[in-house]
Amino acid sequence: MHVLITGGAGFIGSHLAAHHLAQGDHVYVVDNLSTGSLSNIEPLRCNPQFRFVEADILHWGALDKAVAWADRIYHMAAVVGVKKVLEDPVAVMATNMNGTEKVLRAIHSGGWNPQVIIASTSEVYGFNAKSSFAETDDIVLPSAGRLRWTYAVTKLADEFLAFSYARKYGLHLAVVRLFNTIGPHQVGHYGMVVPRFVQHAVRNETLTIFGSGEQTRSFCDVRDTVVALDHLAGSPAAWGEVVNVGNEQEISIRGLAELTIQRAHSSSTLRFISYKEAYGEEFEDVTHRRPILDKLRTLTGFAPQWHLNDTLDDLIDRERTKQSCIA
Repeated sequence: MHVLITGGAGFIGSHLAAHHLAQGDHVYVVDNLSTGSLSNIEPLRCNPQFRFVEADILHWGALDKAVAWADRIYHMAAVVGVKKVLEDPVAVMATNMNGTEKVLRAIHSGGWNPQVIIASTSEVYGFNAKSSFAETDDIVLPSAGRLRWTYAVTKLADEFLAFSYARKYGLHLAVVRLFNTIGPHQVGHYGMVVPRFVQHAVRNETLTIFGSGEQTRSFCDVRDTVVALDHLAGSPAAWGEVVNVGNEQEISIRGLAELTIQRAHSSSTLRFISYKEAYGEEFEDVTHRRPILDKLRTLTGFAPQWHLNDTLDDLIDRERTKQSCIA
């Protein structure tokens, strides 16, 4: 199989690349390295079936040829992370919406109908008051002008773009709403909480929590996520559908910090700061984000294999090894 991954040097994209190379597939990765990293794909570059090009999806001249080459496309290219969104909302709008439209247009124009995954986000559920979210639940987003939600709005627009192309041109695509994916290679530079907590716990440094810490999230190991995406892309029953991908285990951010300290046998303490102190402006965050995975299970039979404790243990071990090498 020929697999094209946009944003493939990013956290999830690089794991997708490794997953498909392990299956003997040919993998073509494009990434502008704005949030992705060469270190994520460095172990893959010696594989003769792997190809990487550094390019921006908005201006990449070889997009049409790459799309025509691919049997499967994972469109992961996006500006992500609360800090990046607040720093440059214009780039978020341009990359996340225009990039997706360019990929969809190239697929339609190519005369070939590959299997396609369009990455969306659990953030589109916004302030829906339900305790858990199914794909049919209402989208509840704040009114215009609150730039914290630019990312969610662009991803919702991507969903409508994808389904418009799918309906009009019969594209074989599925939209996935990803819930708080974590695992190896993820960094904390842009607001991602788990790598920050792990790094500080291993160093016995203070863990900083944004807000009250009572907000809950459901974390899914990236190694489970890529298996789910692989199954969905190859399932005709999933084409034309939006599907939650994640793990139903829920934990508060304070509970996550305490669990990380416990698993690391750390002497770290907790510190709480406001969102304004963390990001430079105050905003209201959602209180919970837990997926209902009935649709994913029905379509693929998928069940996560990684428990949060196992992922944290793995990340803590990796961080300790990294710190010992630096020392």
